[in-house]
Amino acid sequence: MTPYRTLKTFDNYPCSHRQWRHPGHCKFIHGYSRSFTLVFGCESLDDLGFGVDFGDFGELKDWFDHWFDHTLLINEDDPERPLFEDLHARQIVDLRVLPNVSMECTAAFVFSFVDPWIRDRTDNRVVLLEVECRENNKNAGRYLAPTRV
Repeated sequence: MTPYRTLKTFDNYPCSHRQWRHPGHCKFIHGYSRSFTLVFGCESLDDLGFGVDFGDFGELKDWFDHWFDHTLLINEDDPERPLFEDLHARQIVDLRVLPNVSMECTAAFVFSFVDPWIRDRTDNRVVLLEVECRENNKNAGRYLAPTRV
């Protein structure tokens, strides 16, 4: 168990998405201002007494900007994907295709990028423990790191 926790939030990402299989209103394109809270863990702090240095997150912020700033998110199996790709080519939408756009699956998607990213930058001193993906102040999904043996 890692005794130290460091939290970093990336917020105010205006993007839209749709869940094409949903029987109700979620099948329509709709948007939120998403936010992401990352929970890092480590057993030892660096020479400055930090788990992670918040000043080192420029590359990660750029990654979040690319995926979630004024973008349209769709599931990779969306049957209208060719239409959305055409709209993207015509610069009508800024399309991003995810395995699944749910809050839980988006949190897992973020985890799959950020965990190796932070491990690489800290020589495995820091790991990502949890990602919370929030679509608004009422709804969020979380992804927790798999139990490591």
